[in-house]
Amino acid sequence: MNKFIGQRIVITVRRNEGLWAAEEAGVYFGASADKDIAKASASKRARERIGQGHACQVRISGEHGFAI
Repeated sequence: MNKFIGQRIVITVRRNEGLWAAEEAGVYFGASADKDIAKASASKRARERIGQGHACQVRISGEHGFAI
């Protein structure tokens, strides 16, 4: 069995400039007013990264927070 040696890619879905967006290594993509659309974009990117042989995790941040 092959062991993964390296770092896992973390994609975080969070609020950014009033919209939900996915973020990977400081780069935002998939911005939308609908959180589910941003989550779908993050999942698609994660599948691409896994297909390239990387370990990947999708996190959701700020689901229960309050906007100020």
